[in-house]
Amino acid sequence: MTGKIDAIRGRGRWWLIGTAIIVISSVTWGAVRYSRQGTSIPTAEVKVGEFVDHLQLRGELKPLRSKVVTAPSTAGSDVQIVKLVKNGDQVKTGELIVQFDVSTLQRTLDEARSTLKQAEGEIVQTRAQGQLAQEQDQTDLVKAGYDVERAKLEVSKQEIVSEIDGAKARVTLADAEQMARQAAQKLKSDHSGSEADVQGKIEKRDKARFDVQKAEGQIAALTVKAPGDGMVTLMPNWRAGGFFSDNAPEFKEGDRAWPGAAIAELPDLSTLRVTAHIDEIDRGRMSAGQNASIRVDAVPDKELIGRVTDISTIAKMDFSSGWPPKKSFDLTIQLEQSDPRLRPGMSTTIRVAVDKVPNSTLIPVKAVFSKEGRTLAYVVRGAAFEERTIEVSRRSTEEVVVNKGLARGEKVALKDPTLKESGE
Repeated sequence: MTGKIDAIRGRGRWWLIGTAIIVISSVTWGAVRYSRQGTSIPTAEVKVGEFVDHLQLRGELKPLRSKVVTAPSTAGSDVQIVKLVKNGDQVKTGELIVQFDVSTLQRTLDEARSTLKQAEGEIVQTRAQGQLAQEQDQTDLVKAGYDVERAKLEVSKQEIVSEIDGAKARVTLADAEQMARQAAQKLKSDHSGSEADVQGKIEKRDKARFDVQKAEGQIAALTVKAPGDGMVTLMPNWRAGGFFSDNAPEFKEGDRAWPGAAIAELPDLSTLRVTAHIDEIDRGRMSAGQNASIRVDAVPDKELIGRVTDISTIAKMDFSSGWPPKKSFDLTIQLEQSDPRLRPGMSTTIRVAVDKVPNSTLIPVKAVFSKEGRTLAYVVRGAAFEERTIEVSRRSTEEVVVNKGLARGEKVALKDPTLKESGE
């Protein structure tokens, strides 16, 4: 009996020893594994500082003041560009910016000038004809006067001639006086008619002259010159790229422009601003005075500093976002510094500081993990990592604010150390 008990006790001791060896081996293997991972997993230090939440937007550079060169609205229809300066050219006041095709209007001008010349000739001819008619009427009137005087002379002889001859003389006098009255009336009537004909020709000439002046003005408007010194920025041809397209090509020689179309712009580079659109969901986080950092795509080596100066109070439809269009608010940012390489129309990336919390415990977003409904961080403990539950109160695209679970100076893993790495 005693031997059996001793045998059972012996087997129990070996079982305990074996279990202990397994546990120690597992712990050692885990420590070695975390230790290996600890050498390759990147970490970050828990810091205390100001938490800044940024809203990132896309925008573009636009001048506050500029002079816009447009296609003439008096052309009446589309006009073709036959000559155009290049984008970015420097021009002086009065230098040619865009020349539109004048061939159609030149034909109109030629026809108007021909009509004017014809009208002026008709005036001269009508006046000459009227003058000839009046001279003839004047001659007829003088002759009628002579006839009246002769008839009167014959009537005065009635005392020495027969009664029959006296009656004939009186009838002749009456006829002569009637003819004189008719001649005087015809002179007056022809003069009035001639003046009316001349006035009609003058009105026709004035209309032709107006048509000539109009065509000359329209042709002059097709030669557009710089209204001031500056750098030319060619405007997008929405008709070529689609009205709702953000990639509309700029105007070029050979394009047709509609009346009033903006062809080029001479911006005041000292008034460059950054403009953007804010979604409705972000409007409440924005306010005037917020600081912003701006990266210009075409100037990647420099970050500009700006400040929000204006946010529209009324939302408008943003067709550039596709269909159905979204509602957005216009945002304007004033630059507090500039760069000679900046040009209107350049695309920008904007980061606006919309929230700040001082004295916050901060770790990178990459150091936060979610498992089984818990928010975790892995804290460095020697050669291993300790899993720790944390409480996050705020989050941005780069950092989170930790209310509980971490202390300043601790280091946390930026990758989950419990996941097997490839090759293990």
